[in-house]
Amino acid sequence: MLGHEWTVEMLHQHVMRGDARHAYLFCGPPGLGRRTLALRFAQALNCQTPVAAGIACGTCRDCKQIEAMRHPDMNVVQAESEGGTLKVDQVREVQHAFSLKPYQAKYRVALFLRFQEANDNAANALLKTLEEAPAHAVLLLTADNPEQLLPTIVSRCEILRLRPLPIAVIEADLVRRGVDPERARLLAHVSGGRPGYARKLVDDLNLLEKREEYLNDLQTLLPAPRVEKFSYADKLAKDKDIMRQTILIWLSYWRDVMLRTAYAETPLVNIDRNMEIEFLAGRLDLSAARRVVNDLESALEKMERNVNARLLAEVLLLDWPKV
Repeated sequence: MLGHEWTVEMLHQHVMRGDARHAYLFCGPPGLGRRTLALRFAQALNCQTPVAAGIACGTCRDCKQIEAMRHPDMNVVQAESEGGTLKVDQVREVQHAFSLKPYQAKYRVALFLRFQEANDNAANALLKTLEEAPAHAVLLLTADNPEQLLPTIVSRCEILRLRPLPIAVIEADLVRRGVDPERARLLAHVSGGRPGYARKLVDDLNLLEKREEYLNDLQTLLPAPRVEKFSYADKLAKDKDIMRQTILIWLSYWRDVMLRTAYAETPLVNIDRNMEIEFLAGRLDLSAARRVVNDLESALEKMERNVNARLLAEVLLLDWPKV
């Protein structure tokens, strides 16, 4: 694991002392290492040939199967797509699995990814599972933040809040992996301190190309007349996954603008757009920039509640400040 040293050490101690909790909640933005940390913990719990107490070998059959998320004693539960819905039947499958003894490992593990996408029935079913989990079961949940989940679920989990890493740490890691230093600097900033996302940017060139496209669209839309904004909103709303990714990129950009209007010393995410951001910050005050950021964050939340996507996109674009 890159970073998160205190979390790694705590989980290591839990395994080494044999006092693992029955449920853990890994919180933080996507790409920060939530799933990787959960998988490493599952390996440490079930490794048959640990290199030391609480440290998995990573090479035995159990470790390899867990790494691939195909272990017979492991259930991986998530919505069909990002931004989708995790359903109650998926939780019930875990309940059935937990009623059985492990086939080959010490623990049965259920990994619930992006549990903030669970509907009410699924959340309530998980609460029942948490209350009745057998000694041979460990539940691992990931979510953006605990506030998105039922307080009764959160209170029954060991909460691990993961934070973005320093930009310099991400940059150094990318350089060690053979990335050109200048490119590593850009990707480290664009990742926002998220090591998983930074490595994904290295492997998938399409992500940066799409980012460039979405940011160019933003620049075009700012001075555009209403009819063009309506047309763009109609196109954007046709694919909710693309709409969500677009809003996330726009949100990172407007947060940079807000930071500049506030004269904050926090590093920009979109450093390659510094001149544009400085220009916008000079034309807007802090309240105007904060309002756009709040609107974008609100739009993401509303998308999870399946509101009318086209209407949402129209309102979002029409409320942008004139610059």
